[in-house]
Amino acid sequence: MSQFEYPRPQLVRDNWINLNGKWRFRFDDEVSCRMPQGVTGWTHEINVPFAPETEMSGIQDTGFHRFCWYERDFELMPSEQRTILHFGAVDYAAKVWVNGQLVAEHEGGHTPFSADITEALKGDGKQTVTVFVEDDPADLAKPRGKQDWLLEPHSIWYPRTTGIWQTVWVEQVSRTFIRSLRWTPIFETFEIGCEVFAGGDIQENMFVEVKIWHGEHLLADDNYKLLQGEANRKIALSDPGIDDSRNELLWSPERPTLLDAEVILRCGDQVVDHIKSYTALRAFHINRDRLLLNGRPYPLRLVLDQGYWNESFMTAPSDEHLKRDVELAKLMGFNGVRKHQKIEDPRYLYWADKLGLLVWEEMPSAYRFSPHAIKRIVKEWTEAIERDYSHPCIIVWVPFNESWGVPNLTLTQAHRNAVEALYHLTRTLDATRPVIGNDGWEASATDILGIHDYDSDPEKIKARYEVSDPVRTLFDQRRPGGRILTLDGFPHRGQPIVLTEFGGIAYDPNATPEDGTWGYTRSRTAESYHALYERLLKVVNETFMFSGFCYTQFADTFQEANGLLNADRTPKLPFEVISAATRNVPLQPRDPEQEGEGPPA
Repeated sequence: MSQFEYPRPQLVRDNWINLNGKWRFRFDDEVSCRMPQGVTGWTHEINVPFAPETEMSGIQDTGFHRFCWYERDFELMPSEQRTILHFGAVDYAAKVWVNGQLVAEHEGGHTPFSADITEALKGDGKQTVTVFVEDDPADLAKPRGKQDWLLEPHSIWYPRTTGIWQTVWVEQVSRTFIRSLRWTPIFETFEIGCEVFAGGDIQENMFVEVKIWHGEHLLADDNYKLLQGEANRKIALSDPGIDDSRNELLWSPERPTLLDAEVILRCGDQVVDHIKSYTALRAFHINRDRLLLNGRPYPLRLVLDQGYWNESFMTAPSDEHLKRDVELAKLMGFNGVRKHQKIEDPRYLYWADKLGLLVWEEMPSAYRFSPHAIKRIVKEWTEAIERDYSHPCIIVWVPFNESWGVPNLTLTQAHRNAVEALYHLTRTLDATRPVIGNDGWEASATDILGIHDYDSDPEKIKARYEVSDPVRTLFDQRRPGGRILTLDGFPHRGQPIVLTEFGGIAYDPNATPEDGTWGYTRSRTAESYHALYERLLKVVNETFMFSGFCYTQFADTFQEANGLLNADRTPKLPFEVISAATRNVPLQPRDPEQEGEGPPA
C-alpha cells in the first residue's frame, strides 16, 4: 500500500511514515535468537504487510513455523514530540524492540496495538525496529478464524497467516495528543455523540474544539473543556424537518452521506493536536420482527465475504482492491456484506462507509473450548469493538458462529454461559447495535435469529419457511442443518429472522472432480447456475418470515468454488444478471452504449 493511504481513517494526522515494504526476515523454529543481544542469520527479505505464506510477501512458505523474526531500519530524528509506532495487526503474539529496547507486547492476531518509542530513539536518526512473532499453527484455543491447523487447506478452512499482515507506521505527536475518538449517531434527536480521549501530559487548561461539516455547510463548531483527559458531549444538529431535507443528512447504502469532522486539542491559545475524521447520522434498530434503517423497514440483501485473495490471503493486494470489493458487492445488487470469520482492515470499512455498504462484523473463532480460549476471545473482541465502533457501515456484531469453539451448547452450561456473556458484554460495550450471540443455530441470547440452511431445492426452502405457525413448525419440528434453532429456555420471542447463510452454489466450467474444489451444490453450465440462483433468490426475497438474507458467497476462496465471482473477482455471470436476481427484479435490456463495461478496475 502506498504512503498516501492513511491506515486509521477516522483519526488522521498529516505527520506519519509508512513502514511497509522490505524487511529482514527469518523463521526461528528452534528459538535460537534472543533480544536484546540482536538477531543474526537473516535468511529472507519480506514485503510487509504480506504474510510469509503469501506470494506477495516474496517468500511463499506455507509450512509449519511457530516463531519468526522481522527487522528493518528507518530514518527519524528525535524531537520534542512523542513518536508512536503502530501495528495494524500481527498474528498472533508479538514482541517489539526499537534499537534493542523492548517497547511493546501484544496478543491477538486481528487487532491493532501501538507503542510510544520516544525514549528508545537514537540521536543519529537511524532507527531499527525488531519484531518477534509466535503463532502456533496447531493452537486451536486461539481466535484463528478460517486459518487451517492442517498442513494443507481442507474443507472450509484456508492457508494460515503468520506475523505482520496489516500496515506498520510511525507518527509524531505532541507531548499531549488525541489518543482515541468515538462517534455515536443519535438518530432520534438528530445528535452526534462525540467522545475524545487524550494521552500524554494532560494540562489543566486544555480544550477540545469539534467542527462538523455536511459538504461545505458547517453544522457544528463547539468547544469543550478536557476533564481528566476526556471530553464527552452530544452535538445537536438542526433537524431539517421534512423528509427530503432529513434524508440529505442521513447515511444509507443508497445515499452514504458522511459528515466531515475536525478535532483540535488546545492548551490555552496554542494548538496541541489536530486530527481529521468523519461520522454519519444513521440508526439500525429492531421493531418487533423487522429491521429498521433510519426508522424505516429495511430488507437486508447481504453476501458472505471471506476477505481473502489468492496472492495475498487476508491482506488486500492494495487499497484499490478493498475499494473494488465494496463496489463489486453493490454492483451485484447487495446492500451489505457479512464479513465472515475476519476482523477486516479499517480501510475496507472506510470504503464501505464512503460508498455505502452495510457490514456485519464477526469475531474469528477459536475451535477448542477452555477458560483460556474465552479470555483470549474477550480481549480481542473488546479491542475490535473499540477499533470499529465509530464506523457507520457496521450494523451488527456477531461474537460466535455456528457454535464454533462452544460445540456443546445443548449439554454444557459453561458453553452457554460463554455465548451469553459475550452477548451481554457486546451490548455493554455498544448499546447502539444489535448483537447475534451465536449465528446459524442453537441461539440463546440474541437480538436477531440467524439461520443457516444450504438446501439447494428452492421449493423445499419455500415450504420450510412459508409456514402459518413458525414457532411450532419451524422451531419445534423442522431443524435446518439438523440443529435446533433455539436452546431450551430461549424460545423465539419475535426477534427478526434472517437467513444468514444459504446457497453456496459451485460453478466453475474448468473444474474437474479431481481438483478438490467444491460447493454445497454444483451447477455444470452457466444456464443452470443462473436458473438456480434466480429461483433461490426469488424464494428468499419473497418469504415474509425473513427480514433479510446473506448468500454464500462473494468470491471463490481457495478450494471453495461457490462464489458469485471467481477468485480474481471476475464475474461468473454478467453483473446485471446477478444484480437482477439478487434484487428479484426483471432483467433490464442492456444499454448498447454500455456494452463492454465491466467491474471497476
